[in-house]
Amino acid sequence: MKKAKVFRPTAFAFPYIAVTVVFVIVPLLLVTVYAFRGNDGSFSVENFTYIFTNEAYRNSLFKTVGIAFLATLLCLLVSYPVAFVLASAPFNKMAVLALLFVIPMWMNFVLRIVALKSVFTWMGLKPSFWTGVIGLVYDFLPYMLLPIYTVLSNLDKSYVEASKDLGSNEFLTFWKVTFPLSIPGIISGVSMVFMPIFSAYAVTGLLADAGTTVIGRGIEQLFSQPSGYGAGSALSFVLLLLVFLVMFASSAISRKANKTLKGAKKK
Repeated sequence: MKKAKVFRPTAFAFPYIAVTVVFVIVPLLLVTVYAFRGNDGSFSVENFTYIFTNEAYRNSLFKTVGIAFLATLLCLLVSYPVAFVLASAPFNKMAVLALLFVIPMWMNFVLRIVALKSVFTWMGLKPSFWTGVIGLVYDFLPYMLLPIYTVLSNLDKSYVEASKDLGSNEFLTFWKVTFPLSIPGIISGVSMVFMPIFSAYAVTGLLADAGTTVIGRGIEQLFSQPSGYGAGSALSFVLLLLVFLVMFASSAISRKANKTLKGAKKK
């Protein structure tokens, strides 16, 4: 008697694969085709030449990298001390405090930015570079806080106790033990904040002045023009390469940090 075929759990992955192919891979292929297609339909890099020779788009690209770096750095400087305090607090207080930082994520980010814009208006602050950066920090802060908090809260306290038993003070214990072991959380938080800022033009569009915007606004404007598909695709392709470079660097640093952590555990 033949045995009945057992349903494989991997079959549940097929819908996800189909969605990924239709809504991720196919659009990326179309962007690549349009980016490397000239006006006559042949292979060409004229779209990239236009992007890098156009001062407005070139400056916007560099400005976006600067804004993303600054906003990510501010998120890290704010999130790490908060995550450290939350991870050190008693469980009952920790749960309440952590919930206060998670609750804003339940609301649509556009509504949060509109509310922040109302606060700026009430305070008499006009749209500027710094109001846009503050909006980005406010919007992406939880994505930096939660990975760092998770790593710090799961940190083996025996390392800290051993460091203190060996004569280290609080600062040396933090710098030599706690901070290196929390690097995977920092890398994860930086990846979750730095890369999305490139396309978060709604935040700077609502809070910043006309001279402060990220490259996502330029891509949106190009794609809104019938003749701008090639240049918009080229700009999107450059942005995609930057994201891949950041992901590759983050992955390399994270692997190195994990190897260090495993070596410390073996010792």
